[in-house]
Amino acid sequence: MNATTLPRLNLSTFPRHALLEGPTPIQPLSRLSARLGGASIYVKRDDLNGLGGGGNKLRKLEFLIGEALATGADTIITVGARQSNHARLTAAAAARMGLKCELVLTRTVPRFDSDYLENGNILLDALFDVRVHDLSGSANALQFAEDRASELRAQGRKVYVCPLGGSSAVGCLGYADCAAEILAQSTQAGLSFDRIVVPNGSGGMQAGLLAGFAALGVKTPVIAAYTVLGDAERARSITLDKANQTVRLINENLHVEADAISIDGEQLGPGYGIPTDGMREAVRLLASTEGLLLDPVYGGKAFAGLVKDVTSGKYAAGENILFIMTGGLPGLFAYRSEF
Repeated sequence: MNATTLPRLNLSTFPRHALLEGPTPIQPLSRLSARLGGASIYVKRDDLNGLGGGGNKLRKLEFLIGEALATGADTIITVGARQSNHARLTAAAAARMGLKCELVLTRTVPRFDSDYLENGNILLDALFDVRVHDLSGSANALQFAEDRASELRAQGRKVYVCPLGGSSAVGCLGYADCAAEILAQSTQAGLSFDRIVVPNGSGGMQAGLLAGFAALGVKTPVIAAYTVLGDAERARSITLDKANQTVRLINENLHVEADAISIDGEQLGPGYGIPTDGMREAVRLLASTEGLLLDPVYGGKAFAGLVKDVTSGKYAAGENILFIMTGGLPGLFAYRSEF
């Protein structure tokens, strides 16, 4: 296969608004790979997207904001934990587009220090001039968002409600598109990735990649995820459902099989947003060997899993592994005391 014979993914029928500056680079981690031995590790720098501090959620938001604008929305509401990267980038995208924005944020993570409550993403949310609804950890954020949307609609506003992580089927199209981007970049570079490694929170990134490769009709590399939100079995079920919803948007005749879902639950630790020793070690390792910064909630735990599986030999010597850096840098400041 060469660049002229690459299969194309046509997503032009879906409303979309550009929020990225172009394809994000793929870079080798040569020093880290030599340090760990065995597999060759690369990173796709989705952390380098510029808007709002950057991060992978902008891929989803291109399609979500596109759909919101297509429906005539003047307001967008989304949900997440207090340090949600998705919420921060939704706020930034709304500011760029001149939309009103409200964030429904829950205190899901049992942290009460001032860094977590007032620094990091929550500081940036305030700069983007959004309204934040601060709910308890047990609250039903999406129901609150729908109720709030009804209130605003009664006032004549046109409201678009965006789900957790932006991981609706429409949002997942952003990572279907990313699958095509990875295929084009790897082909041009003469690379073949055996495995693509991602964190799995709301499941949208893994689901979108699986849908994208299925729609491209090429051999799918293993899309290996480490869950950071819930137990592996629940994550597997949610991700499979989203992958099939997404691929059917592209081509109603396509299907993602259950055995394509690879999810490891060993890095979750005590729960979502709760630091682990493996996460701390992974963040320090990548920073000290390659000068790259992982976030403590998503990328740090997933990279800890990658390091463990390379050093244990689970990922074989000679494999080419692509890790998607999702961004979330502001989260490091919210977790200052952990480092």
